[in-house]
Formats: sequence, C-alpha cells, structure tokens
Amino acid sequence: MSQTATPEHLTMSQIRPRYEGSNICTWIGFKHVNYMVEEAVLDHLRQRGFPAGALYERYGLCTDITDLDTKILTAFHIDDLATATVREVAHDGPELRLSVEFTVDRGKPVKAVKSKVSVSLRLDPHGFDAEDAPAELLPHVVASISAEDKAVVPIPVGDADPLDLLTAGRNAFGWAWRMPYFYCHFTERVQMSGYLRQMEEILDLFVEDRGVSIKTLLDEQNWIPVVPHSRITFLAEAKMEETLYTVFTVENVFKRYTFTARMDCYVLRDGVLVPTATGRITHGWAVIENRKDWSLVNFDDRLTDALTGKAGVISGRGTV
Repeated sequence: MSQTATPEHLTMSQIRPRYEGSNICTWIGFKHVNYMVEEAVLDHLRQRGFPAGALYERYGLCTDITDLDTKILTAFHIDDLATATVREVAHDGPELRLSVEFTVDRGKPVKAVKSKVSVSLRLDPHGFDAEDAPAELLPHVVASISAEDKAVVPIPVGDADPLDLLTAGRNAFGWAWRMPYFYCHFTERVQMSGYLRQMEEILDLFVEDRGVSIKTLLDEQNWIPVVPHSRITFLAEAKMEETLYTVFTVENVFKRYTFTARMDCYVLRDGVLVPTATGRITHGWAVIENRKDWSLVNFDDRLTDALTGKAGVISGRGTV
C-alpha cells in the first residue's frame, strides 16, 4: 500500500451489523459498529490483493489494527445494509492509515460513521518458513507493536496492589482480568476487538459500582447508554493469559448531556506496570420512545452524582 493515496486505493463494500450487537431493541452498540469498521478495513485489504489470511500464511505478517477512532453519526439497526468507503491516507510513519465512512439508507443516503484507522503488519515471531514480503508492504512491516511517538511511562509497583495504585485519589474504577485466548489473535496477542470488549465491560462495571447500572436505569427510567465517539490506541503488546489491569477514569461531564472517560490498560511484568493501550469514550443516555426510536436526555442528579463521584464513591475496583 502506497503512502500516497490514489484513486485506485479507494474501495467500497456493503456490510450488515451482526445480530450479537443488537442488545437493546434493534440498535447496534458501539463495539459492533467498530467491528463493521474492522470488516471494511479487512475487505479493503482483500480488494487490494492482500487478504489477512494470505498475508499470514505466505509472508508471516499479522494484520493488526493498532489505532481505531470512530464517530457514530447515525444509529445502525440490525437489518441495515451499510455502504463502506475506505481510502488510504498519506502520512509519515510505518502504519497504513485509512479513513472509513459508512452511509445507510434512510430514504436517502445518510452518513452514519466516520473512522480513522491505523494498521501495522507485525512479523510473526514463531519461526516458521515464510516468503519475503512484497515490496509494496515493506514500509508497513514491524517487528513488534509499540508507540514510539507517544510518552509511555512504566509504573513501578513495589508492594502496592496494582489496582489501588492506579485508582487512588481519582474518579476511577479499576478491573483486573486474565486475557483469554478468544480476545487474542495470531496465536498470542490481544487484538483490537479484545480491547473494545474491555472498554464496553469496564463501563458496565463502573456504572454498576456507582449504583446506576445499565439495567437499573432501563428498569426505572427506560434509559439506555449511547456512544457517539470512541478511540483505542495500542501502546505495546499484551499477551494471552496475562492479567490486564484496566482503569476507567471519568474526565469531564459536559452540561449533563455527555461525559468523556479515559481507559488505560496495563500488564504487570517484573514488578512494573507496562501500558499496552489507551483510549477514550464519550457517553450519553437516551430514553426509549418506542421500538424504533430514542432521543438523548439530560442527566438527572443521581446519574450526575454517580459520574462525578459525589455519590460517595471516588474509586472502585473489580476482579474477574
């Protein structure tokens, strides 16, 4: 893939959301919207002659989405057929940079999603025979995934509990969980979809810890959470069966309408917490109006106090 985007480096495909992502009524959650972005990227590579399977099997190259920044402009429903347009974006650096846009038919084509994606081709470490990578791919080949352009500061733990250390004095919630094989790919490493699951799960645990769980607000007020924006960036590699320490920190509540939170993920190696991913998510709440429609609502005092830590909980923790 060239670092200079040309008309030949634009692809289009049609993608439907998966049924698993239709959790409340027929709307599709942010995680599965990002899965659709991932599918569009993989199909772009196929159309360019570089399917992920062949890249691995022939050349020992692991296709890794390492940065995913997605804005949801219009909600998807389960039976929607969305049109994805993927373009390669010129930039400096080893990653392949792509822009992804989805449109959906609402009587006329409506822009539904805008996403910026980075892809690295990570050399497989397992030593099996492989062909040399095509010359066009060489600028995007890396020996390991790291964020050399970002300040990644390991944290010594000493005798402290890692979750206590990461959440102390912050409006935050921490969670420790062993990474299972089904959050990983290419035999050993946590993949982007694994971190999307972490981001979804820790929000769920956070609001439950604050007394405003998803089901509580559904049962009592008919409110559902909505996500207009999410981003996850890889900083280093996390391995299968390592314990991932994930911290969810509320950063800002905007006019009782949305709040933004940061997700930071670490693994503990040789007494040091190593950052492996960071991300941000913007959340709002909406009231279900009927089986098809919802509309955003202002946060009430209970939800606002829970999000800001005024409900009596400044930091929490969980383990699974």
